[in-house]
Amino acid sequence: MIEENKKWIFLFLLALIWGSSFILIKKSLIGLSPMQLGSLRIIITGFILFIAGFNSLKNLSKNAIKWIVMSGFLGTFFPAFLFAYAETEIDSAIASILNSIVPINTILFGFLAFNIISTKRQIIGVLIGFTGAILLISNGAAINPNQNYWYAFLVIIATVMYAFNINIIKRHLQNIPPLSIAVGNFIVIIVPAFLVLIYSGFFTQQVLQGPNFSISIFYVFLLSLFGTAIAKVLFNNLVQISTPVFASSVTYIMPIVAVFWGLLDNEVFSFWQGIATLIILGGVYLANSKR
Repeated sequence: MIEENKKWIFLFLLALIWGSSFILIKKSLIGLSPMQLGSLRIIITGFILFIAGFNSLKNLSKNAIKWIVMSGFLGTFFPAFLFAYAETEIDSAIASILNSIVPINTILFGFLAFNIISTKRQIIGVLIGFTGAILLISNGAAINPNQNYWYAFLVIIATVMYAFNINIIKRHLQNIPPLSIAVGNFIVIIVPAFLVLIYSGFFTQQVLQGPNFSISIFYVFLLSLFGTAIAKVLFNNLVQISTPVFASSVTYIMPIVAVFWGLLDNEVFSFWQGIATLIILGGVYLANSKR
């Protein structure tokens, strides 16, 4: 019963944290480029996690290290840049709603790559969810002609990576402490992130003395501390004490938080986008529901 309550507490905490992350990404982009935002997010989070749990890496096997490396790139490194680029063209609320197809991809690629059997109900849910995603993208493009909704597919690519990461943690890192996984992830990706930061032109007078630099760094710090460092450890723990599908279900609730922040920030959200959102969530629910 304690574990049952714990997983629900983690689920709602993550929904609140990650649901707020999309608006933090949007605000961080005011004074930073997507490459600078993505790399800074990784670097700051890496330092926070090293301080909190460097000693947790003792006694990791070579096999575990291999999967931690894959988890780091698929679950953090590439998505950090994909979401940053996506939100240069699409609203933060839309990015969050599209992110809700993670459970669908978890089922789909769990079957294709990890031989986890899917039911007919799950397959139908997958098809419904993707239909809703297409409707959301097409309707968003219609009401926001100044935005390039091809960038929405960057979010979909990120959800595929998240799905692989969830299955990797559950299948191959089940007995590794969540903090060890998170710290190991960032040891692997912090060096390439720093190289990206140098390449991005961050260390130039134009960026460092820009009018929005300080406020953007503040938002990146909040994003790194809560949206990545703390959330990473919570999520790894959630995957281990529940199932991959339950853990990925955090994306059901995130859009509620993200849409709330988006509306406060004067983002446009139409009736038909609401219908498309319900279709996506309906597909996700169907794919995860028990008989």
